[in-house]
Amino acid sequence: LSPVGSTNTTTATFDALPDNAWLRESHLVRSSKSPSSAVAPLPFSAPTLWRMVKAGTFPKPTKLSAGVTAWQVGQVRAWMAAQANV
Repeated sequence: LSPVGSTNTTTATFDALPDNAWLRESHLVRSSKSPSSAVAPLPFSAPTLWRMVKAGTFPKPTKLSAGVTAWQVGQVRAWMAAQANV
């Protein structure tokens, strides 16, 4: 199962996803435009996410189609684990 395209992802759902699932930006970060993302697994905004990707400090997303860019859950979990060990 993959939440790509779904509108309601919680941290509990993130924890239950397999490592090979895909998550879009709106499921990873908080957004003032989307109150449902208030429980996103990453505690920063979309602009910060993209700055980190550009700087090479967060995994690069994969282009799944012309209008869909997503991150693999396993890569996000590995990044989160690395941050906990810093």
